[in-house]
Amino acid sequence: MKRTCQIFSQMADVLRLFGNAVVLYVCLIASQSFAETDSTQGKTLYIDFCARCHGLDAGGNGPDAADLETQPLDLKKIADRRNGVWPMLEVMSILDGYLKSTNPRDDMPVITELNEGPTIEFDTGNGLVTSVPAKLVALTEYLEAIQSPKPESYVP
Repeated sequence: MKRTCQIFSQMADVLRLFGNAVVLYVCLIASQSFAETDSTQGKTLYIDFCARCHGLDAGGNGPDAADLETQPLDLKKIADRRNGVWPMLEVMSILDGYLKSTNPRDDMPVITELNEGPTIEFDTGNGLVTSVPAKLVALTEYLEAIQSPKPESYVP
């Protein structure tokens, strides 16, 4: 009986070890998938919501650009137009329409879909962290990544 208990105890230890390894493996796979999705989400959102007007290359030459009252801006030059400064919160505000006063033109839509879904913690630059829609941050970070030339400095 004692020997049987020892065998069951050893089997339980092996199963726990195996179970922990499986859980760790699943978590690792899930986090890798999330990271891959997160790094491409901004580009996907850009294609879905911006490319029709701004073009796939973000140069302001999308298929709908000719039908607009105001020529769409070259989104690769946002920082360049601001003397090399990347204005993170200003860009986020233009995209989500929160501060309509920052809208660059009447034809620029408010992309309400960016406010849907999960949120992430975002440092607004003044030491306060707030919950912000993950899609909004992903698209803004994508636009930051395609700046040419790259930003020299940053403001929240």
